[in-house]
Amino acid sequence: MRKLQVQGVHHITLTGADRQTSIDFWEGVLGMPFVFDQPNLDNPDEGHLYFDPGDGRLITIFTNETRKADRRRTPTDPGCVHHLAFNVSRATFLQVEARLEARGIGHSGPKDRGFMDSIYFKDPLGLLIELACYKFEPPMGCTHADVMIEAHRRRVAAGDHHIQEVHLADAIEHLVEMRQQSLSSDRLPKNPYV
Repeated sequence: MRKLQVQGVHHITLTGADRQTSIDFWEGVLGMPFVFDQPNLDNPDEGHLYFDPGDGRLITIFTNETRKADRRRTPTDPGCVHHLAFNVSRATFLQVEARLEARGIGHSGPKDRGFMDSIYFKDPLGLLIELACYKFEPPMGCTHADVMIEAHRRRVAAGDHHIQEVHLADAIEHLVEMRQQSLSSDRLPKNPYV
């Protein structure tokens, strides 16, 4: 038996309401460029809109002019999507509350998740959206996942409840030490001020 190794998210497709609601939210609120438009090839009564969330991957929406937006929370039963999270810069994150409030969009307020900050709100169809901002930048040549797994190991070893900034900082230091060579034979911390 062999795995079917994936290499990232190709796209996520959501069932939307009418075309304009989708464009107004995904591009008009979240700033995702509307990059492709064609019929749903499996259902001629639907459109298929494509948006770039900022990393070249795609969020696609099936639209139908007979469907209307329903703002009630989407189901959270087993097998349902709980929420979608999108990365934003620190500069943008610091503006999210005010910008949502300027549009009259309710939100959770900022949430400290230890390794990131988040804010939640619903799209016009009741899907929970999270805007997240990492508290760290991974070292050159590493990914956020590399830092997360090392920070997790350090959190577990310390017996801490959840990842905190100290775990992230120590994980980054460890990854730099492992990935970047040095001419020094002793890379332990030093105090040059004594």
